[in-house]
Amino acid sequence: MQIFGVDIGGSGIKGAPVDLDKGDLAQERCKVLTPHPATPDGVADGVKQVVDHFGWSGPVGLTFPGVISDGTHIRTAANVDKSWIDTDARKLFSERLGGLPVTVVNDADAAGVAEMEFGAGRYRKGVVILLTFGTGIGSALFVDGELVPNTELGHLELDGHDAEKKASSKAKEDGDLSWEHWARRVNKYLAHVEMLFTPSLFIIGGGVSRKADKFLPYIEGVKAEIVPAQLQNNAGIVGAAMRAAHHAN
Repeated sequence: MQIFGVDIGGSGIKGAPVDLDKGDLAQERCKVLTPHPATPDGVADGVKQVVDHFGWSGPVGLTFPGVISDGTHIRTAANVDKSWIDTDARKLFSERLGGLPVTVVNDADAAGVAEMEFGAGRYRKGVVILLTFGTGIGSALFVDGELVPNTELGHLELDGHDAEKKASSKAKEDGDLSWEHWARRVNKYLAHVEMLFTPSLFIIGGGVSRKADKFLPYIEGVKAEIVPAQLQNNAGIVGAAMRAAHHAN
């Protein structure tokens, strides 16, 4: 079974049909740059461009980098334009895609759902936390495999700032930080999250998951197991498709 998944990020919008039996992309993904400012209309146009690239005409799952109320209304927009707040995202995207059925889910929650089903969190019980390091820091919290949605742990306070302002991969790039210097910030953040939730496993997602060997060796003093996401940066696309399939049934 194939369902289309789209992952909306602060820097790019990427999507592809997903083989839900394998938990992998059925075709090479298409990516366009996220417009700046990332307004609802601009992002919806980007999503349409990605979906039209494949001539897709079935259900579509979409991730969004913010809190989503009841799968429809956007409540936060830290890394996209503030005009997203209170937007009915499901209605907007469905209308822009010619009436296709649309499911919208928090981006990190989607990545987490995919990793728990097909990746690093498979068969894991207890408390598992996936953290995506990108333009911001996204989070997905699971208890015995069940998702606690919209946790947004990237906005925990760290040294008087939103944690993502200090420890996201964008913060690394903006500050031209070495892997070791950045890893010390990530270490401090992980220790703080561990103090609050005592997870047995941290899954590190986002683009940096491909380069885990460059920073994980510098992480010390965290008792939880720490592993890179197995689906890497495709986890959001796969998870979005999974949620769309769930709502289609």
